[in-house]
Amino acid sequence: MMSAMTWTAPQIDRVEPAFVGDERALLDGFLDYHRQTLLWKCAGLTADQLKTAPVEPSNLTLLGLVRHLAEVERSWFRDRVAGQQVDGLYCTDTNPDGDFDDVAGADAEADLAAYLKECQEARDAVAALPLEFTFVHPRRQQEISLRWVYLHMLEEYARHNGHADLIRERIDGTTGE
Repeated sequence: MMSAMTWTAPQIDRVEPAFVGDERALLDGFLDYHRQTLLWKCAGLTADQLKTAPVEPSNLTLLGLVRHLAEVERSWFRDRVAGQQVDGLYCTDTNPDGDFDDVAGADAEADLAAYLKECQEARDAVAALPLEFTFVHPRRQQEISLRWVYLHMLEEYARHNGHADLIRERIDGTTGE
């Protein structure tokens, strides 16, 4: 457990997305940039700090965001797009907000490792699929393209990385884009 220890982030390769390229390369570049931004916001903090909800009355934490985005990567890219039969990591039918709500007893190091694994699994799951690939969303009964999923994921990360900015600043004063 890393409660008192500081989490040592893996190599954070936060490269500005390209200004020119084909659509898939640009989408992948922006998504990877956002993934790395989330890790950057967590780097250098202890498990206790990652579990801290510093903006009352919200229970939002950096670790909760990591867990949520691991869950989102898994559900959109692997389960829905690639059709892999995968269960939720933290959320269940009886605990749909387990990614955010069950942080106090979570193992931060294991959850960060799970996030990194899910990002790679998501990349691998859709690498061979064209952006025009479609699937039917199981609850919405709506046809959705992989292109839409990429755009949705960028929106999801942009919103949550904004949350991460505020949380990190409240924890230790660290700011940055």
